[in-house]
Amino acid sequence: MAGLESLATGKRRVRHYFDEYIVDGKVLYVAGEGRLVNLAAAEGHPSEVMSLSFCGQALACEYLVKNRESLKPEVISLPAEIDDFIAGLQLDAMGMEIDELTAEQIEYLKSWQEGT
Repeated sequence: MAGLESLATGKRRVRHYFDEYIVDGKVLYVAGEGRLVNLAAAEGHPSEVMSLSFCGQALACEYLVKNRESLKPEVISLPAEIDDFIAGLQLDAMGMEIDELTAEQIEYLKSWQEGT
C-alpha cells in the first residue's frame, strides 16, 4: 500500500472501508485498506461461521468420495449425522454443550422437509 500511496496523485474515501486512488489518470479502488476484506472491513463472517463452513465442505467431500459408487448424479444433502458431528465439534471448540430438545422442539423439527 505504501507504493500505491506514493504513486497516487489523488485519493478519496468513497465509502467506509473503500478508497479511490488516482494513478496515471486511472482510477483504482481499494477495499479494506488492501487487507483481507472480510477481516479488515469487519463485515465478513465470524470465524465460527467460517469454521463450520470449511468443516462442512471437507466432510462433504469425504462423504462423496467414500460413497461415490452408491450415489446418484443429483443434488445431495449433507447427511444429518455429519451435520450433527460438525455442530458438536464447534460446540466443543467453544467450550459449550448441547442440551436436550424439548418435546415442542422435536415436533417442530419433524414439521418440515426442506428449507429453513
